[in-house]
Amino acid sequence: MSDLEFFLYLLPFVLALSWTLNFFKSKKALPNLPPGNVGLPFIGETFGYLKPHPATTIGKFMEEHIARFGKIYKANLFGEPTIVSADAGLNRFIFQNEGRMFESSYPSSIDGILGKWSMLVLNGDIHRDMRNISLNFLSHSRLKYHLIKEVERNTLLVLNTWQENSCFSAQDEAKKFTFNVMAMQILSLDHGEAETEHLKKEYINFMKGVSRTAILEFIERKMVEKLKKMKSDGSENMEEDDLLGWVLKHSSLSTEQILDLILSLLFAGHETSSVSIALAIFFLEGSPAAVQQLREEHLMIARAKQQSAEKELNWEDYKKMEFTQCVISETLRLGNVVRFLHRKALKDVRYKGYDIPCGWKVLPVLATVHLDSAFYDQPHLFNPWRWQQVPFKAKVVKDMKLGHIPS
Repeated sequence: MSDLEFFLYLLPFVLALSWTLNFFKSKKALPNLPPGNVGLPFIGETFGYLKPHPATTIGKFMEEHIARFGKIYKANLFGEPTIVSADAGLNRFIFQNEGRMFESSYPSSIDGILGKWSMLVLNGDIHRDMRNISLNFLSHSRLKYHLIKEVERNTLLVLNTWQENSCFSAQDEAKKFTFNVMAMQILSLDHGEAETEHLKKEYINFMKGVSRTAILEFIERKMVEKLKKMKSDGSENMEEDDLLGWVLKHSSLSTEQILDLILSLLFAGHETSSVSIALAIFFLEGSPAAVQQLREEHLMIARAKQQSAEKELNWEDYKKMEFTQCVISETLRLGNVVRFLHRKALKDVRYKGYDIPCGWKVLPVLATVHLDSAFYDQPHLFNPWRWQQVPFKAKVVKDMKLGHIPS
């Protein structure tokens, strides 16, 4: 073999060795990822993670993974590499650094359901603008002088349809109530009107996954009607009696943006509120003492109203409902209406010695904190009185300041 042939023979090996040495020399140290499984390609462990389980538990999947890997672990969920956080401190850290280190990152399928301009999927300035529009409409004065009366009115409308000794679905009744409230606040559609029933029908079809086109067409027709009224009456004279009117008068959003905003708020306000009400009824059924104390608190307010010229509930009455607020807080803690959130790391993040690579999904699981015995005594017990205890409330505030409990 000649020298040239020998050199050509060795050349591929020399190049391969040189490339390998340069690769490891220039390559960053591998990230120190939390322990965990990646599961099947693409699907990963998504099916196991989403397997239904009682709202008052974290589910077998979470229990097994926390026991095996700890409260922070890696997984392949929703088709992406993911860090799952059952750690209260990390959850708090994520929320504190929203927009700087982390941002909302829901699956692309959400865009097709609620629209690409839904607040759930938006980030940055446009999300802030959409959020401010909603918050400015639901101002403190509107809550005090308008919304509380609408809630009472629609509550009575539902209650008056009940017959003594009849059976009914708490969830269905809660959905009926919340839908009527949201339809009035967003589109000025009153209970029992033909248009309200039409919207309800389209909303039910939308929730069944039939189509979002029909409900968007309905909302757009209402928008066109309001725009015509604004043009004929003058926008400065138009009463801002619903969210749609407020948006048209005080924003420069496009038609598509307004439609997605209205639909996403109708969805969010209806679904979470109705489930919370149904859960409260479920929990109270197993706590006669809580029902009795609630009854006494509201009878006290009702007796006082009999001596007052104003018969409708007002803001001062609402502030007297202290035990009612405890029931609400305990229902939200134990019921876990929102189990987890979708976030994405905007940069490489290190927390407690673990690395969260830029671009990875992060899922802060709220239920694991709500049901953690380190923060709540007998966490699986419905105990609204825990929110009355001064030491308990002081501990919650202290833990939130230390980053142990997400707000």
